[in-house]
Amino acid sequence: MNDQLNARELAAWRGFTRTHALLWRELEAGLERGHGISLGAYDVLVLLDESPGRRLRMSELAEAVLMSSGGFTRLADRLCAEGLVARERLRSDGRGFELVLTPTGRELLDRARETHRGDVRRRFLAHIDADEQVALAALWKRIGGEPLRTPAASS
Repeated sequence: MNDQLNARELAAWRGFTRTHALLWRELEAGLERGHGISLGAYDVLVLLDESPGRRLRMSELAEAVLMSSGGFTRLADRLCAEGLVARERLRSDGRGFELVLTPTGRELLDRARETHRGDVRRRFLAHIDADEQVALAALWKRIGGEPLRTPAASS
């Protein structure tokens, strides 16, 4: 059995992995340089801002940002220490915790959004037309399944 990837398959795969890594690095650098936050932290703040009451269960947030519970706990600890979020016991059952976006976190997010949107447009969207954007969105959905959340226009 020949399990090697052919040239076309390799080009598609390597192009995807290289582009993903490059875009992630560039988008993260813009947020770090301009606002002192990582792309993962930005995503958490966006998710909280889009949630009812600007709060979400920690386990739901960890799943939504595709982080391990340990990695997410460390990120949550940093965000709490910086005053961007607060950790509170769940109102419903008191057994778990949720993160709540603070006014300080909301202010930072509002500033960081402008940077992030500009970087996404300049570094990614400027290279593909509207039809290609629709095709890519359908492709990512087919490969990765339904997203854990519908991306908001505000991200």
